[in-house]
Amino acid sequence: MVRSPERFAVLANPQIPEAVELAETIGQHLGGEAFWGPLNDDQLRDQIAKQPVDLCIALGGDGTMLRAGHLCAPLRIPILGINLGRFGFLTEVRKQDWKQALSRVMAGDYWLEERMMLRAEHMRGDKVLGTWEVLNECFIGRGELVRPVNLVTEIDGRHLTTYLADGLIVATATGSTAYALAAGGPILPPELRNVVIVPVAPHLSMDRAIVLHEGSSVKVEVRTDYQAILSVDGSPPILLEDRDRVELRAADNVVHFARLQDPHYFYRNLTSRMNQNPTSQVGQ
Repeated sequence: MVRSPERFAVLANPQIPEAVELAETIGQHLGGEAFWGPLNDDQLRDQIAKQPVDLCIALGGDGTMLRAGHLCAPLRIPILGINLGRFGFLTEVRKQDWKQALSRVMAGDYWLEERMMLRAEHMRGDKVLGTWEVLNECFIGRGELVRPVNLVTEIDGRHLTTYLADGLIVATATGSTAYALAAGGPILPPELRNVVIVPVAPHLSMDRAIVLHEGSSVKVEVRTDYQAILSVDGSPPILLEDRDRVELRAADNVVHFARLQDPHYFYRNLTSRMNQNPTSQVGQ
């Protein structure tokens, strides 16, 4: 069951001027129980953490939805995405339809879609150097030098294989339509709680994607004499040293997206997005 939200946070991609302007317009439209601003505003993020809202409205593209998911998942705040980006796999509403969409949401005419997240840990020996919650994927692989790295991979504590590759993607079903798809991985419906492993440019190595059960754990150990990196949901890379490990498993938190379309929307939207690349006209 969903309830009609009363308190709102409107978060804009700070790199899209139109998003920042629209956030203010929507905030004023919603009235006194709404606050708004750029997604990277620390004061705004602290306000949401201290005074949780009923709904977060994210203005931007899929990257904006990822950042909003990282913020909102631990607070159990659902997210409604208004697309001002390109593909919009994760967003729900076209920018010209935001008034009608908010009228439905405020009337309780929407449903919540649950998306699994991964918990990733960067290990060096017995030390945990970093921990993240991941909505799309982790990439473990080579850095600036165009040389493959050895990636010793275990599933549930058992050796799977050692990839010699540019990298390895470990993704959720949400991430299956992002980097994992570009690397030749399978498309998974968003409600599945599975983990996908996809090698990137493997050389004389296993070249097939693997789909794991949600209860599986994955450990990837880097073996290299030169630079390797970890990137989480497209964030700036973290440098990895030889024998560093990245350990992944299902996270406790999940992301909830507010949906207005029928539950079978995924396949319809997938077809339209796969048939039209919005960047195809760049440079023409």
